[in-house]
Amino acid sequence: MAHGDPTTGRTPTRRTVVRGSLGATAALSLPLSGPAAPAQALRGRPSADWGVQAGDVTSSSGLVWVRSDRPARMVVETSATESFRGARRWTGPLIGPDTDFTGRTALHGLPAGEQIHYRVTLADPDDPRRTGEPVHGTFRTAPERRRDLRFLWSGDLAGQGWGINPDRGGYPIFEEMRRLDPDFFLNSGDTIYADSPIEPRVELPDGSVWRNVTTEEKAKVAETLAEFRGNFRYNLLDANYRRFNAQLPSVVQWDDHEVLNNWYPGEILDDDRYRVKDVNTLAARSLRAFSEYFPIGTLPPKDEDGRVHRVVHYGPLLDVFVLDMRAYRNANSPGRSAHDRQGILGARQLRWLKRELSRSRAVWKVIASDMPLGLVVPDGDSDFEAVTQGDPGRPLGRELQIAELLRHIKHQRITGTVWFTTDVHYTCAQRYDPAKAAFPDFAPFWEFVSGPMNAGGFAALKLDGTFGPDQRFVKAPTRANTPPTEGGQYFGQVDIDGGTGEMTVRLREEGGAVLFTQVLQPGRVGQ
Repeated sequence: MAHGDPTTGRTPTRRTVVRGSLGATAALSLPLSGPAAPAQALRGRPSADWGVQAGDVTSSSGLVWVRSDRPARMVVETSATESFRGARRWTGPLIGPDTDFTGRTALHGLPAGEQIHYRVTLADPDDPRRTGEPVHGTFRTAPERRRDLRFLWSGDLAGQGWGINPDRGGYPIFEEMRRLDPDFFLNSGDTIYADSPIEPRVELPDGSVWRNVTTEEKAKVAETLAEFRGNFRYNLLDANYRRFNAQLPSVVQWDDHEVLNNWYPGEILDDDRYRVKDVNTLAARSLRAFSEYFPIGTLPPKDEDGRVHRVVHYGPLLDVFVLDMRAYRNANSPGRSAHDRQGILGARQLRWLKRELSRSRAVWKVIASDMPLGLVVPDGDSDFEAVTQGDPGRPLGRELQIAELLRHIKHQRITGTVWFTTDVHYTCAQRYDPAKAAFPDFAPFWEFVSGPMNAGGFAALKLDGTFGPDQRFVKAPTRANTPPTEGGQYFGQVDIDGGTGEMTVRLREEGGAVLFTQVLQPGRVGQ
């Protein structure tokens, strides 16, 4: 098996990654704002202190990301070896202030199922001989034939004011996940908390103090494009996160906190913290910054439509269907309507998802959902934020759209669908059983929830009986917004056996504990 041991976390040596991921650079030493002053730019060379990332990797392609400290030409080299003998050269974009000095380069024609070593060099646009120090990364391309696969998933980073704490070594969960050596990481959303300022100190219930690294952009809620960009840049101050990004690719989606808590299109804010009250304006600024700071192929500049939902094909065993339950939803409401075409996905995205699921020939069809299906997530006293609304009867409101999707999966005989999500700041697993459901016209399936990575923990939510969830495991705090120092930071691990096709899902807690394990057999449903 190509991966480290799932319990010990032992991992193959990666000299290139360690050398190139800025592991020796303390987080506090990184720049906290934009490009260097003109006098510095004249003396220096372009620098990529924010590390590198790869994303949406397939069997033959991938995207590589970098950020410069000044205008520069992005150049990528790839090789099968750390020596970079016989390297291929990819000339990337000229990056500057229009993208906050970030750039992405698309790699095509890569060998399937192989370890790809890459290095990014930034060159002075006026003198290509003046280059910065190369920054190294690596990733495995998806296989064309069946082989063992591993991916991790989680979400919710720097929420509720719990930021980069130097006393904890920053974000330690990323180092723990890195050592498991997955093929990729599924980031399930809330990649930032644009609505959660980061204070230098937080008094803890036991009298101790949580200390945060802070920046100017994190001193208030994000409203301007510069402030949204600063929120994404904040997390890259952590050396653990940069090492993690340099070792494996990610598949990234968004949820609400990339803009603000529980937002929906067309919302007008009644919040004294905001001068900009139009949520559509805030969402457009956030999506632009999101597209600048993550390597996602369906976002600008490659795709001007700027859609987050997409399919990432990862060989014959796995397709990942990334949903966007935020940008196309209707307004949060009591959710009791008997007719709802827009729902939480929008009619167009639902048609896309049904079509792509029907086309998929992968053994496993992972549905990456940024919100859970059966957990009742309130928004205020009477409205609801997710799919269900606590009425265990026939589908109403947004449940109608999910019922249509589940019916389609059953009647089209689509096997191997498994749902993965985060959002609720605890971990749980539930099997949806039509024999226990008010709406029985679907095939049984599993949903796994795991998170946060570095945010407050919250108590478990109620389950809605419409789709018959049978909760097999849950671990959650008993009070709201528990700090990461009390535990409760979670991620999930998924292993697919290349020979049998068997999928093993583990719910893990930061610190090494495996809390729950479920084995799923290919070609069957709801086991």
